[in-house]
Amino acid sequence: MAAGSAGARLGTVRVVLWLVAAVLAVRQAAAVLRRPPGERLTDLETWVGDNGVLHVTGSLYDTRTFTGSPFSGLVLKPLTRAAQESLGIAWTFGTLLLVVALGLVVARALPGRASRRRALLAAPVAISLLMLSLPVRNSFSLGQTSILPVLLVLLGCFVVRGERGSGILIGVGAALQPAVLLFAPLLWFTGRKKAAVTSVSTFALFTALAWAAMPADSWTYWIHHVGGVGLGERADSLANQSLHGALLRAGLEGPLEIVLFLLLAAGVVFLGLRRAVRYARDGQLLLAVALTGCVAVAVSPTAWQHQLLWVLLAVVGRVGKKARDRLVWPAVVVLVMTLPGKMLLPNMAVLHPVRDNVLLVAALAAACGVPFLSRTSPYFYRPVPTEYARPVPSRWGRIPFAPFWRRVVSRPNLLLELLVIRVGYSVYAKIRLAAAGGRAEAEEHGRQVHSVERALGIDIEHWANRATVKAGWAEDFFNFYYSTFHFIVPLTILGILYVRRPAQYRWARSSLGFATILALVGFWFYPLAPPRLMPGMGFIDTVHGPQDLASPDYGALTQLTNQYAAMPSLHFGWSLWCGLIILILAPKWMKPLGLLHPLFTVSAIVGTANHWVLDAVGGATVVGTGFALTYLLSGRRELLPKAASPVKPDPFPAGKAAKASKADRTADGTTAGTADTADPAREPSP
Repeated sequence: MAAGSAGARLGTVRVVLWLVAAVLAVRQAAAVLRRPPGERLTDLETWVGDNGVLHVTGSLYDTRTFTGSPFSGLVLKPLTRAAQESLGIAWTFGTLLLVVALGLVVARALPGRASRRRALLAAPVAISLLMLSLPVRNSFSLGQTSILPVLLVLLGCFVVRGERGSGILIGVGAALQPAVLLFAPLLWFTGRKKAAVTSVSTFALFTALAWAAMPADSWTYWIHHVGGVGLGERADSLANQSLHGALLRAGLEGPLEIVLFLLLAAGVVFLGLRRAVRYARDGQLLLAVALTGCVAVAVSPTAWQHQLLWVLLAVVGRVGKKARDRLVWPAVVVLVMTLPGKMLLPNMAVLHPVRDNVLLVAALAAACGVPFLSRTSPYFYRPVPTEYARPVPSRWGRIPFAPFWRRVVSRPNLLLELLVIRVGYSVYAKIRLAAAGGRAEAEEHGRQVHSVERALGIDIEHWANRATVKAGWAEDFFNFYYSTFHFIVPLTILGILYVRRPAQYRWARSSLGFATILALVGFWFYPLAPPRLMPGMGFIDTVHGPQDLASPDYGALTQLTNQYAAMPSLHFGWSLWCGLIILILAPKWMKPLGLLHPLFTVSAIVGTANHWVLDAVGGATVVGTGFALTYLLSGRRELLPKAASPVKPDPFPAGKAAKASKADRTADGTTAGTADTADPAREPSP
């Protein structure tokens, strides 16, 4: 019965994952086909003629929008007789098939022990990640062929039998994308010398064929533009995520930039290929292919976004000895490959060099820096397990509602937490901005809220606003408080909990996250004009100054922030969360601060006319619900102290116990976690 139940659950999960992959595929195809002609497959449609039929007149590179190699143009020339509409549909669905094939090959090539569960689940997960990645989305919208070289290399390495067939496929991929030729050294140094020679010969043959058929285009591509540099966009544009592009963006140019680029490229090739060969010999050929592709991305003169799919393949590498660290590298790769750099890093000048080159940084890190585990490591299959504490029994038997959401004693990985917080806030800001309702609807909701407050006798906004304006010191204080402490206090509390109280940090962070997600529901379904934007009510906006809704400049302000995201008030909600955390966990002398911060915040949001009183009630509601959801999922925050371990006989002879290494004690991964994790019993009681 147990085996049948497990099989049924596995089948359900598999169906759900394939359904997600299918939805993403349909959505991607629809996003391309619904665009009008001229806005879809933009690179391919540069060949569209006056009669709507694709044709090539003159050079491939006359418009400088075609960035492929001459051999790519030679392959595409048979399509010049196809009608525009039919070609667009065929190209889109052909690209979908290539992505599906790529996902199936990747799932088959995963390193490690083969298991039925992994084989069933890996393929839809791989296809979904490919569909979400920036290179695949870019290839769909532009009509590029950059997925094909990646698929040819993977087919040559994992599917085709025989070195000659493998070399031919990789050579064709190199003819389409010249940087793929770097796979020849990988083949040579891993013992597949015939495949390496065949790949180079195939590349030379097809390149020569393209040169004979299109000598002018070949001269333009290989000599005038040195492998495509300057085609499509300028080499120093943000779209060029190669070392050459990064150096140009840094202000270097001329012979100095060329020499520095060649030196850095040589170093990356040496380190990256050396690591790739080592992992290939270790039995992790897919990781070796990914690292070689990352090297190709970094050292190419131009590496456009649609050519960076190699970086996503590096997600298969395993990093970290502890189970809690295993998700960091996959999360970093997936976020980098699916989100723009502006969502990953704050808009700070010191971070701009990293933010503008985040894909290149990820490729360089994978190729030369990230310490992937070898299969001979005892932690490759069995990382040091995460230590969980026993929760205090709850009053209701169904709590925790999700048994797998157990209390973790140790603090989470800092890099992963920072990424989650940053990306989570970026998503929150975008959804909040997208949730902006119309002005008329928001003002109507404002009148509704004001009517309810009058009926309840709590419509104190006008009085509080006038009192704040009359008292100059109060206006200055509340303006400063409203603008300053909204982010500082919650982040400070989270930082202190992370360092000092890791077992308490997790439930506190989760409750704040739930409250913020619930607030987005309110912003989306109930756009509300705050008092300062209600015409004819006489409120004074002390923070932003007078707002002229009839002025065209006001529209620019609404593009930066949603002016109607007032219900619920997260200014008050976050301050209430801070106050409750301080009341629960802080020492007695600090607990009054837990009352003062929400009190000052609600006075500031009402006195400055930025929120209604009921907005604060809404903020309190989402915070209370956030705490309730955390309790339902994981139970009470109190944890039972660990039971004392029984005394075991010394397995070492007398005088030798002290010589036992730590590695010997932790090689089986059963006790190594206790030295690294905090014991909740050691935390001071609140």
